[in-house]
Formats: sequence, structure tokens, C-alpha cells
Amino acid sequence: MMGNPLKRIPWRNRLAPIPVRALDLTIAGIGSIVSAPVIALLAVAIGLESPGHPIYRQTRVGREGALFSIYKLRTMVAGAEFTGAGLAIQDGDDRITRLGVLLRRYSLDELPNLWNVLRGEMSIVGPRPTVEVQVQQYTPRQRGRLAVKPGITGWAQVNGRASLPWPERIELDLFYVEHRSLALDLRILARTVRMVLSGRGLYKGDTGGWQPPSVT
Repeated sequence: MMGNPLKRIPWRNRLAPIPVRALDLTIAGIGSIVSAPVIALLAVAIGLESPGHPIYRQTRVGREGALFSIYKLRTMVAGAEFTGAGLAIQDGDDRITRLGVLLRRYSLDELPNLWNVLRGEMSIVGPRPTVEVQVQQYTPRQRGRLAVKPGITGWAQVNGRASLPWPERIELDLFYVEHRSLALDLRILARTVRMVLSGRGLYKGDTGGWQPPSVT
């Protein structure tokens, strides 16, 4: 077991949650209202294209290891995580639906993440929440990633996201944890707009993403 990862965060950055939560509620509140009709229309389209619930739920690991259900618009065939490459998703993956390709390209599938922000399980900015099997492989240092709420976008996201090698991605998230501030969050939000428009880093490629442990 590791000590409290918050001890590694400079004291001045421990005040960040106060203005950050206000920013979260403002963006998520307005975003949820504005996106509600969009989500409803997309949910209908998803249901018409392939069987299964249009809203995808998955258990993720949040702050200090707390488990929660993340909400997303479904972009793959139902049960995709249990078939093919499992959690590994590549460009051209035949489990992704035609509409899913579009949703992923513009990150529209993550609009329901705003509900998680309103519920206090996520923040607008922070490390992307991962699944339990990935967290179980964290080193004590890497568990410092869990010191803050996971986010819809983050420092690793705007610096390569899925195309980054897994250890590099975690290091970028740890940088965010140790330097967290409202100014950094605003910088990340500005870069997120450019990232979404460019579509860079959507898929893991040859070297990016998490690799499951080898079986010997």
C-alpha cells in the first residue's frame, strides 16, 4: 500500500478543487442542458443502427480508488469489450459501428460524461478514468494518478491521448496532479478544442495504449 498521494501535491495546488469544482458545475450544467437534445437524437440513431442500449455504462476507477459507472454513447456493437481485441481499440476496428466512427471522431460519445461531472464522480479536467484491471498494475508512484478526480479531458489527452505509450501517458497525468491549478485547467481546455478538431491520437496505433499482461 502507498501513502496518501496528496502529500506529493504542492500545498498551493491543494486549493485548486475549490475554483475547479465551480468551473465543473458551470460547464457541466450548461453543457448538459445544451447537449440533451443532441444526446437524445444520437441515442435514437444508435438504437436504429444496432441492437443494444444506446447509453454505454462501464465501471471505472475514480479518485482514491472509488468505483463508479461512467456514461458514454455506445460506439461499438453490444458486448464489444468481450470480443476481438477486448479493451484495445484500433482505427478500422470492425466492432465500431458506422455512427460510432463519427461519434469517436468528434468525441461526441463522451457527452454523457457531463452527467458524471454533475454527480461529482468526475471533473471536466483530470486523468481519464481507467478500469480496475489497469489500476491493479499501477506502481505505487503511478497510483498517485488517483489523487484527483478523473476528467473528460486532461494533460495526457491533449498531448497525444490514446496514441501515447501507457507509461508516458501516466507520467503526463502525474505531472497534472502535481501541478494542478485553474490556470492549467484553462490551458488544457483551450488545447482540447484544437485536439477534437484535428482528430489526432484517437487510436492507440502500434505503440500507444495499455497492453494486457502476458500469460506465461
